Amino acid sequence: MIESASQTSADRMRLSDILSPSRILVDVDGSFVKTKADVVRLLGEMLAPALGTNPETIEHLLLEREKLQSTGIGDRVAIPHCALDVAEGQAAALILCPRGVEFEAIDGDPVDIIFGVVGPKRATGEHLRTLARISRLLRDEQTRVRLLASPNPQSAYQLIEAHEAATH
Repeated sequence: MIESASQTSADRMRLSDILSPSRILVDVDGSFVKTKADVVRLLGEMLAPALGTNPETIEHLLLEREKLQSTGIGDRVAIPHCALDVAEGQAAALILCPRGVEFEAIDGDPVDIIFGVVGPKRATGEHLRTLARISRLLRDEQTRVRLLASPNPQSAYQLIEAHEAATH
């Protein structure tokens, strides 16, 4: 089967392409993230500028998705995600909260790594590939431990870049 150029480029897209240090929050002391509502609000604030919309729209869509089923996937990880009509491409934000936050995860544990993703409604396949990349990244316990030990957003971003370089 011959793939189109857009499919090929989407397959090569890296998480570091849709994430930036400015969209990473390292909340070491738990002063920013205390509840699931805080997480969703912060993701809206972090992602809105990259998507050309307002934070409330993203917050609403993420909350609607959470009502269907928690995006807390276990191993103290959550991947809140949704699709947005006006999005030109995907954008991601990462919240690291070593103190943990209750998220109604499938295993009942709090989460401390939250990787939020918003993509265009028309790009379902690309969105699913991104969720799979995040899942692969966070499947490894050592990667999760190292991310949570990141002292700042830049070091967390560099860890993700290094992981992608080593696995591609």
